[in-house]
Amino acid sequence: MKQFLPTLQMLVGVVLLLSAGTAFAGITDETLTERIKKSTLASSGSSWALAFDNDILVPGSRDQDYTYGINFTLAGNQAVNQWASLHKPLGWIDNLIDLDGRIDQGIEASKIEYGLFGFTPEDISQTAVQLDDRPYAGLVYVSSSREIYDSRHEVSWQSTLTLGIIGLSLVGDLQESIHSVFDNDKPMGWDNQISNGGELTARYIISRQSLLSKSGSGLEVKSTLQGSVGYITEVSWSLSTRAGKIRTPWVSFNPELTSYGEKSNPIGSVKVSEQYVWAGISFKMRAYNVFLQGQFKDSAVSYSSDEVNHAIVEAWMGYTIGLRNGYSFTYSIRGHSSELKQGKGDRNVIWGGLLLVKRFG
Repeated sequence: MKQFLPTLQMLVGVVLLLSAGTAFAGITDETLTERIKKSTLASSGSSWALAFDNDILVPGSRDQDYTYGINFTLAGNQAVNQWASLHKPLGWIDNLIDLDGRIDQGIEASKIEYGLFGFTPEDISQTAVQLDDRPYAGLVYVSSSREIYDSRHEVSWQSTLTLGIIGLSLVGDLQESIHSVFDNDKPMGWDNQISNGGELTARYIISRQSLLSKSGSGLEVKSTLQGSVGYITEVSWSLSTRAGKIRTPWVSFNPELTSYGEKSNPIGSVKVSEQYVWAGISFKMRAYNVFLQGQFKDSAVSYSSDEVNHAIVEAWMGYTIGLRNGYSFTYSIRGHSSELKQGKGDRNVIWGGLLLVKRFG
């Protein structure tokens, strides 16, 4: 906990500082609704995003815990009809809870994401089972998301359905290939991963974002309520902010909806020049985490509900620059408090991320 506290305090300090009104650039007089319409969330305009996470992207990191993630996101109308799209079952669930009925009028957007990510214990050189550390775990997944922006009340609802397979050798094989290129230690314990051999899993997420403050000096602050049921079951409340030369609508970028390797990558097709810093903090009450507790199949290492921490604090910060040709680049740092109550696995986690986005007007 001690090694994570300085980072957490720094991130909280950034949030409070930005929320107090510190900003370093201006914003145009163009209204948010006008920018939303230009961004054309529900039109033929589209964007794609490629994200890469790794614990080597932060100073002094080690190859452990959430160790890497890769995903590709496609946003726009075409996302609904892509291979393995889950938009139809997502729509059924949304109708079941009457999501559309919660919004007077809205602009709708869709996206689909393909990705994988993995977790390892601290010592990856051992082939033996490590009962006092977190287990190896990995997920290969596809997710479909639907976002509805209510410009009248400055509220955005987003729902996501993810279908994936835990326990595949692909996640470990890819890590091994990357390590061999850079002559790093070979991960030896992937045969001990959660649900080794493969097991189907799923998750449904719903979130409500609301804009709390937007100043002419280039500062936005928003809050997010989120709940999910499935391989991660939790509820959370987040406070996030960004400040700088902002040209994209506040709903188009929402790092507070990130969950390990799964992102909520930018949507919209507007090409603008912008740059801003962003930060946030989230308080989570987590009932279940398949990557620690396992699922239906027996696993070499797994933890009971009494052995995991159910209250998690997560914080993040980053920098984004957007170019007029439609490309944008982001670097981020994210960390969270310990997920296990004791043993070697009782440690706080931090990692870095890179994000490349291309928007098509």
